[in-house]
Amino acid sequence: MKNFKDLQAQYEFDVYPKRDIVLTHGKNSTVWDDRGNEYIDCIAGHGVANIGHCNPAVIAAIEAQAKKLITCPGTFYNDVRAQLMEKLVSISPESVNKVFLCNSGAESIEAAIKFARFSQQKHKIICANRGFHGRTLGALSATFQPAYKKDFEPLVPGFEFVPFNRFEKMLNAIDEETAAIMLELVQGEGGVHSGSNDFFQNVQALCRERDILLIIDEVQTGFCRTGKMFACEHFNLLPDILCVAKGIAGGLPMGAVLCSDKVQPPTGRHGSTFGGNPLACAAAIAAIDFMLEHDLALMSSEKGAHLRSRLESHDISRIREIRQMGLMIGIELKEKVKPHLMTLMKNGVLALPAGATVLRLLPPLTISYEELDTVADKIIAGLYGVGLYQK
Repeated sequence: MKNFKDLQAQYEFDVYPKRDIVLTHGKNSTVWDDRGNEYIDCIAGHGVANIGHCNPAVIAAIEAQAKKLITCPGTFYNDVRAQLMEKLVSISPESVNKVFLCNSGAESIEAAIKFARFSQQKHKIICANRGFHGRTLGALSATFQPAYKKDFEPLVPGFEFVPFNRFEKMLNAIDEETAAIMLELVQGEGGVHSGSNDFFQNVQALCRERDILLIIDEVQTGFCRTGKMFACEHFNLLPDILCVAKGIAGGLPMGAVLCSDKVQPPTGRHGSTFGGNPLACAAAIAAIDFMLEHDLALMSSEKGAHLRSRLESHDISRIREIRQMGLMIGIELKEKVKPHLMTLMKNGVLALPAGATVLRLLPPLTISYEELDTVADKIIAGLYGVGLYQK
C-alpha cells in the first residue's frame, strides 16, 4: 500500500498545519483513516457536513444530475439552478429575494463586498473585532486577526473594525462613506462568541436610519447549525445581504449571496465559471430538502443542549466557559487547547480549535445521542487528565 502521507507531502504546496492521520472514507458522523481507525467527526469539514458524510439523498441527486448536465455557464438559464434559487429564497429571511451562486464562503464575501460598494457607490465597510470572513484578498481585508493579514499587505482599503457587541463604538465609526456593516452572528473562528439581541437590533435600526447595507455572514452558522435554519432567526434580523456556504450542498463546494431589493446587480461586472453549476445545485436541493424533512434545526437545538448539559454536569477546573448555540459549541479553557485536541484524536474524536484556548465542536447535525455522550465522556476524561483513556 502506498504511503499517502509521504506522497502528498512530496507534491503538495502545503499551507495547512497537518494532523498525522490519512482520512479515507466517512459515513454520517464517523470517518475512518487508512489504517481502519474510527473517529467521531466533530469537525465535519469545518462545519460543512451538516447532514452527515456521504448522505444517501445527496449521493442519489449527484448521480442523477451527473447523467444529465454537470456544468452550465451563468449566461444560460438552467432548470436545476432555478429550482435551487427558489428554494433558497423560500427558506431565507423575508428581506432577501435574489440569489448569486458561487463556490465557497470566501467567494460569497468577495461578492457581497463588490455588490455593496456598487449599489451604494461608497467604499467603507465596518466589521467587528475577532471577526473572520475568509482568506481571499477582500475577505481577508474584512477579517480582523492581524496574524492572518500582516504578510499579505497592502490589503483592500476601506475596512474599519470596532469591538463586537459594542453598539456605541459601531455608531461612532459611521460616516458619510459607510456603505455597509458586515457581521457574523456567532464568531466561530473568533472563539464561538455570540452577539446580543440588543446589539443586533440597534445595528439593524442604524442601517435603516442611515441607508447602510446590513451584511450578515452565515457561512458557518447557516443551514440549521445553530438550531434555526439561519442564525438571523434567533435575533429577528432582516439582512440586506446574506452570505452562506459550508453546509449548503451536503459537502460539495458551493456558496451563495442572497440580496434584498436595495442591492443592485452589477450586470456584466461580476461572475463565476463554476458558480451555480447544475451538479452542485442538485446536491444543494437534496441537502436542503433533507434538512427540512428531518427538522435538523430542532435536532441541532436539542442535541446541542444535551451535549452542553453533559459537559456542565462535571465541575472541571480547566474549563473557563462553555458557549453554545445549537451544535456550534466552544469550550474555553484556562490553558492551551492543542494538547487536548491531540488527546481527543488519539481517543477517537476529531475536534477544532477556535483560537489558542477554545475547543470547538461542529459535528454533523445527524450525530446520534450515543455518539454525543461518547464525545462528552472523552472530553471530560481528557480535561481531568490529558492522556487518560487513550487507545
